[in-house]
Amino acid sequence: MKQQGAHPEDTEGTPDASSRPDTAEGPDGAHRDVAHIDEVEGDEPLLPARVHRPSDLMRLVGGVLAVVVLLAIAAFAHGTTSGLEQDINKGTGQAPDLLIKIAGLASSIAILLVPVAFAIERLIKRDGLRIADGVLAAVLAHGVTLATDLWVARAAPDSIQDALTQPSPGDIHALTDPVHGYLAPVIAYMTAVGMSRRPRWRAVLWVVLLLDAFSMLVTGYTTPFSIILTVLIGWTVAYGTLYAVGSPNVRPTGRTLMAGLRTVGFRPVTASREEAADAAESGDRGRRYFVTLEDGPPLDVTVVDREQQAQGFFYRAWRNLALRGFATRRSLQSLRQALEQEALLAYAAIAAGANAPKLIATSELGPDAVMLVYEHTGGHTLDSLADEEITDDLLRDTWHQVKALQSRRIAHRRLVGDAILVDRSGTVILTDLRGGEIAAGDLLLRMDVSQLLVTLGLRVGAERAVASALSVLGPDAVADCLPMLQPIALSRSTRATLRRLARERAEREREAVLEASRHSRPARAHDADDSRPAVLDKAGKKAVRAEQRAEKRAIDEAIEEAREEDLLSQIRHEVLRIRPQAPVEPARLERVRPRTLISLIAGAIGAYFLLTQLTHIEFGPLISNAEWGWVAAAMLFSALSYVAAAMALLGFVPERVPFLRTVAAQVAGSFVKIVAPAAVGGVALNTRFLQRAGVRPGLAVASVGASQLFGLGCHILMLLAFGYLTGTEKTPSLSPSRTVIGGLLTVAVLVLVVTSVPFLRKFVVTRVRSLFAGVVPRMLDVLQRPQKLITGIGGMLLLTACFVMCLDASVRAFGDESTSVSIASVAVVFLAGNALGSAAPTPGGVGAVEATLTVGLIAVGLPSEVAAPAVLLFRLLTLWLPVLPGWLAFNHLTRKAAL
Repeated sequence: MKQQGAHPEDTEGTPDASSRPDTAEGPDGAHRDVAHIDEVEGDEPLLPARVHRPSDLMRLVGGVLAVVVLLAIAAFAHGTTSGLEQDINKGTGQAPDLLIKIAGLASSIAILLVPVAFAIERLIKRDGLRIADGVLAAVLAHGVTLATDLWVARAAPDSIQDALTQPSPGDIHALTDPVHGYLAPVIAYMTAVGMSRRPRWRAVLWVVLLLDAFSMLVTGYTTPFSIILTVLIGWTVAYGTLYAVGSPNVRPTGRTLMAGLRTVGFRPVTASREEAADAAESGDRGRRYFVTLEDGPPLDVTVVDREQQAQGFFYRAWRNLALRGFATRRSLQSLRQALEQEALLAYAAIAAGANAPKLIATSELGPDAVMLVYEHTGGHTLDSLADEEITDDLLRDTWHQVKALQSRRIAHRRLVGDAILVDRSGTVILTDLRGGEIAAGDLLLRMDVSQLLVTLGLRVGAERAVASALSVLGPDAVADCLPMLQPIALSRSTRATLRRLARERAEREREAVLEASRHSRPARAHDADDSRPAVLDKAGKKAVRAEQRAEKRAIDEAIEEAREEDLLSQIRHEVLRIRPQAPVEPARLERVRPRTLISLIAGAIGAYFLLTQLTHIEFGPLISNAEWGWVAAAMLFSALSYVAAAMALLGFVPERVPFLRTVAAQVAGSFVKIVAPAAVGGVALNTRFLQRAGVRPGLAVASVGASQLFGLGCHILMLLAFGYLTGTEKTPSLSPSRTVIGGLLTVAVLVLVVTSVPFLRKFVVTRVRSLFAGVVPRMLDVLQRPQKLITGIGGMLLLTACFVMCLDASVRAFGDESTSVSIASVAVVFLAGNALGSAAPTPGGVGAVEATLTVGLIAVGLPSEVAAPAVLLFRLLTLWLPVLPGWLAFNHLTRKAAL
């Protein structure tokens, strides 16, 4: 048991206790009988009876996907399935009749006896929970097979029915079962009870399945696709059951650990569980115990079980998918592999001359856990040391340990604060070697250097961290690590710390801006009061503009003073002082970037929407009835709209931004809006574009927000103006849909919730205040440049005019003089439809815009046979056809680092 107020290693060295093999000293100093002392402090006293393993969920998802793929192949590859069945029937038809009868008899008997035999074996070993899980999985699998049989017989396409059934040999008018009602439950039962994890039973299982499949295929009672579907259903239902109800928890307790230590020759007295400092990565480290012995020094024991290996499974799987192979660790390891990996690294580190815990024993704790026994090192981790205790000698000693590892090509892979131990003599010991790698490449070794630079920099600053590294590794080795100095190459806990520090820096910058704005506000209010009674003369206007410039300058100075470099930039600058020519371009560690993955998903969604729209179009009459002169005019107006959009944006950006590149960004927006709601995608893209163009993030948001605000005002004013001209100010026929009303009500409810919860209200108010602190000087900058304001407002008006003229030209392309409508009516219809498109949650307003424009044109007097193709042409020119050039522009700007 652990003594309170003293380190556990202080309990060693009591000769009275150690000299008596039958006694041990308790926390109160009394000697107690060892036979009655088997306590574990800090262990899990109430372990959950069941756990939900992520691996079961992944197998469930994999099984469902496999079933979907199988049915898709059966539905669309009818020729392939028919050919496969013929080949198998031809091959199995040549089998001897005696072999067929023996296989059928053996499989029929084994399919019943094997599950019963395994159930008896589990009951003898008091593992009845697994049998219950298997029975539940079998019942559910039987229900799924019945539902599948019913679906195939009544609702499935003919191609799927042909692939899964065939005429029954006993009755040519009847069909065989699509899924075997007895085989799928047996597979589900065998999988759920864990037969596949035991080699002997697994071999018996596969023999039984193969014999049964062979006999069924030869006798003509099934098809190959039916056999595969049966196995997949049984497998999928089993893992779905295990994940839903949970698997029996077989995690070893502290008492199991004590018994395991006795089996390898130790005589433990007490053990205390050591809490992990980093819960996020505790699954990689295992559970640690401090164990005292009857005789001899205490031990440090690490226990690893299957449940801990499952912790962080999805995170590790994503890292393995996103990062290149050399930058990742294996996500799936057996317990035996984990045991061998840590033992090998422990011995290799000591052989390299590094200070590492000495491994003295290893053992399995049953089939689901292993333990590693180390000599007790004692001491404190780097994270727990006070700042004044981290001396330059300590930093250099840490680098010497890493240099020793790297001299033998050993990568640690987790040089964080809790993996660096400092004993009482001040010696540095490197722990947590399990995730390391033998015969590591140069990139992994550089990643270790960059990780340790950041770890030490977080405690002592960039200057001391770099100086200590230079004194041990030399300038060249430190400079070579700069390409690895990027967040994705760092540990999970380090990235979380850097993100927290970044949020704190951003908060300090916001407070500085607010403080500067508050200081300038009283003077501005006083000047406004003085100038209110009379009209300002020329000199007064100059004074006001000078005060506005002074206010903006004060805010900019406050931002500059509050701006702080992040730690990674500080480390780069320190290294570049010594090696100015050192490479600083980040190395490509990502196999799949999130942006690339999003682009692929976006492209797939866009293609889906495009195909669903085009499948309902009759192109023959559409092309034959069109007047191509008006089609060309509509296309011209559609292209001109991107120039107008660039003008509308740049009119609210005082900084100099390339015009042609801004036009390209608006073209790229045509691709973005097809995969995101129209009111969201364009705002995000323009904000990102301005930031990449050199505009500060807060000011970029302010510019885009000002552009959107002015655009909304112009939109409302033009809708009222054109509505007045056409006599449809209230536009009763263009009422919003239930979706729009529901969306507005949802927004209203969210606003009420945010304003009623104090924490959320404070959060929103703080950020709105900081936003307006940047918007005010930004709008003052625009007002001081009339040509900018004219460009912005003119671009908005031109943008609306281009869309209206495009819709009008589309109408004239399919109409004649008798079916024409006024340009004012077309403008009202477009403005109403565009408003609904912005509010609709669908990408690009798909569905809502088409319906509104068609109904609106019919309402203003246009025949439906003209309104429908006109709206289709308009949407093709403004939404669908620009998708390909938008995708090209998006990728071009991304490669040029403009997005």
